[in-house]
Amino acid sequence: MERTYKLKVGLFGIGLQAYWGQFEGLEQRLHGYVNVVGEKLSAFGSEVVNLGLIDTPQKALAAGHKLRQADVDLVFLYATTYALSATVLPVVKRAKVPVIVLNLSPDAAIDYDAFNRMPDRTKMTAEWLAFCSACTVPEIASVFRRSGIPFYQVTGRLHDDPIVWKEVGEWVEAARVVHALYHNRLGLMGNYYGGMLDIYTNLTLQCATFGGHIEIIEVDELTAIRKNVSPEQIAERVRHFKTVFDILPDCDPTELERAGRTSIALDILVEKYALGSLAYYHKGSGTENEDTMSSIILGASLVTARGIPAAGEYEVKNAQAMKIMDCFGAGGSFTEYYAMDYTDDVILMGHDGPGHIAIAAGKTKVRPLQVYHGKVGRGLSVEMSVRHGAVTLLSVVEETNGTISLLCAEGECVEGPILQIGNTNSRYKFSTGARKFVEAWNSQGPAHHCAVGVGHVAAKIEKVGMLLGIKVNKIC
Repeated sequence: MERTYKLKVGLFGIGLQAYWGQFEGLEQRLHGYVNVVGEKLSAFGSEVVNLGLIDTPQKALAAGHKLRQADVDLVFLYATTYALSATVLPVVKRAKVPVIVLNLSPDAAIDYDAFNRMPDRTKMTAEWLAFCSACTVPEIASVFRRSGIPFYQVTGRLHDDPIVWKEVGEWVEAARVVHALYHNRLGLMGNYYGGMLDIYTNLTLQCATFGGHIEIIEVDELTAIRKNVSPEQIAERVRHFKTVFDILPDCDPTELERAGRTSIALDILVEKYALGSLAYYHKGSGTENEDTMSSIILGASLVTARGIPAAGEYEVKNAQAMKIMDCFGAGGSFTEYYAMDYTDDVILMGHDGPGHIAIAAGKTKVRPLQVYHGKVGRGLSVEMSVRHGAVTLLSVVEETNGTISLLCAEGECVEGPILQIGNTNSRYKFSTGARKFVEAWNSQGPAHHCAVGVGHVAAKIEKVGMLLGIKVNKIC
């Protein structure tokens, strides 16, 4: 049985042991603050490894070992009061995962009048130290920077601060996406569409950047599986098609059966290799493989809708982008822009092949096509528009210096006429205007495909880039 790995988040607060004997109740109070953060982190759905307060270099060393043994993906460091940087560095260096520094005050401000009326100056100092979270952060930042350790900060209040917990939640969500990518199994079936030089990529670089495993699969295997699909399975899948899709009257029943056979076979293939995403293309002129690949669109749309994005034209980089978007719950449909509407200042985007039907505006239509433009064969295709509202575009870009970057943009999917040609089709508006958008996007050198998802998630994508240590360019 294959092992599954859960996202784990490490948490520790820092303090100074010398304070505890001087200021009664301070240690317990700060422990309480750390536990509040632990409860908040658990509410985001992560398993939290809470080490409490670390207040000596010796405890710091032990904490680093514990976090490493616990296999955490991300560490939150809560600066509860002043603490020596020597109680921080051993933890983070040993854990070897990204660190988020929480600079959180227990309240919006010290009650100055009440504070200054306190008759006991020792208790005054204890109260002051309980609000001293900001004091140690510059020291920690300096040491991290001089040690070459990247770090990120969240600054605000422990209580009643939605900005803080929105930011923390985004960090946890970004870590969950990075975790998913690291454990993803990307299937590559077939070969590149000849001549599309922009989509070619370095597979080793993809694994080195995102992690995961790439499974090379022959189209012949899918064709062989199709032969063993039973008539009963096909009939059941066709019934499912009629529930999920809007099957237009001119769709030939034999084409639905052909697509049903391939859909069942594709499910079997996905399960066999435990795939989390797929990029495919095969010309297969005049062979059984042509029959397979010309009937794959409905099945590929179904697997995409259940979290296994399928990118056509063997677009490996876009399969990665689609997976990122899907892990955010945003969808991640295969698309490209193909025309501009200067009258309405919108960009028309879509693609042939599968669509992410879970983010469609209404039921996705199924139309018959007598020819797949630029490809061999004929068959059924899907026609859908992404549901109207906020959207984010994402592209995985291979840079000239041999690195990967992410390119994203936020916009709106708007109402209006679309082309009813059996492809995915949507109208998008951007704050920069259509002209400036396409020039800014093109200048970053992405491939012509990208992933589109619902909602504005650029802030989360930027955090994914930080956790991966790669550049993120946001156009708008």
